[in-house]
Amino acid sequence: MQSPAMKESGSDRVFTVVNYVILSVFLIVVLYPLIYVVSASFSSSSAVLSGKVWLWPVEPTLEGYRAVFKNTMVAKGFMNTLFYTLAGTSINLILSVMAAYPLSRKDFRGRGLFMLLFVFTMLFNGGLIPTYLLVKDLGMIDTVWSMLIPGALSVWNVIIMRTYFQTTIPTELLEASQLDGCTDFRFLWRIVLPLSGPILAVIALFYAVGHWNQYFNAMIYLKSADLYPLQLLLRDILVQNEVNIEMLGDAKTAAARQGLRELLKYSLIVVTSVPLLIVYPFLQKFFVKGVMIGSLKG
Repeated sequence: MQSPAMKESGSDRVFTVVNYVILSVFLIVVLYPLIYVVSASFSSSSAVLSGKVWLWPVEPTLEGYRAVFKNTMVAKGFMNTLFYTLAGTSINLILSVMAAYPLSRKDFRGRGLFMLLFVFTMLFNGGLIPTYLLVKDLGMIDTVWSMLIPGALSVWNVIIMRTYFQTTIPTELLEASQLDGCTDFRFLWRIVLPLSGPILAVIALFYAVGHWNQYFNAMIYLKSADLYPLQLLLRDILVQNEVNIEMLGDAKTAAARQGLRELLKYSLIVVTSVPLLIVYPFLQKFFVKGVMIGSLKG
C-alpha cells in the first residue's frame, strides 16, 4: 500500500520559489553573453558597430565567418591547435596512467615518498624564468615540443586517477590474475584500462580543454607564426585588437574593414568554442562516475 504524498508546507514552497528565481537570474547572467556573441557573429558589421545587436541577429549575414575561413592564418592556427590537443592529450594520458597506476598499488614500495614528491610540485615550482631557461636549454624554444612537454603531467589529475584505481580495481582481481601468470603490464592493459573508461574520458577532456585553450606557453616559447595556436591569434584580436588586413578579405573601404574587424572577433570566438561544445555532451555521462569516484578517497 503506497503512503500518501507528503504535503508541501508554505515555507517549502517559498524556498522552492526563491531557488527558482535565483537560479533563473544566474542562468540569464551566464547565458546572455553567449547569446550575444553568437548573435553578433551572424549580424552585419554595421549593426555590430552601431550597437543594434542586443539579443537576436540584426541584418543576418555570414560575412564574419567567410572572413574567418578564407584567412590562411586562422586555418593554420586551427590545425596547429588540433595537433597540440590530440598529441598533447595522448602524452598526458600515457604519463598519467604510468604515474597513477603504480601509486595505486599497495605493494609498491616507496609510493608514499613518490606521492610526497608529486604533491611537493603542486605547492612549489621554480617560477617562470627558470622554467623558460630550462625549456631553452633543452632546445625546445620555437618547436612543437614546447607546447607538449612542459605541461605533460598534471599532479592533480594523477591523484584523481590514482584514487579511481584504488577504489574501482579490487585487489582480489590482481591476485587472481597473478595466479594465472598475468604480468603487471598485461594486467594494466587488458584489465585496468578497460575498466577505467569513465576516468580516462574525464581526464582526457580535462587535458584536451587545457591544450585547446592554451596560449600562454605559445606566447612565451613560440616565435614562428606558423606554429601559433588558434587561441594566440584570438588573443591578439580580442586583447591587443591586432588584426592583419589580409584577414579582412576583399573589404573595399576603411569603414568596411573596421566593421569586419569587429565582426571577426565574435565569429572567431564561436569557431574556437564549437569543437569542445560538440565533444562535451558525449563525455558528460562519465563525469559523475569518473570524477566523484576518483575524488572520494585520498
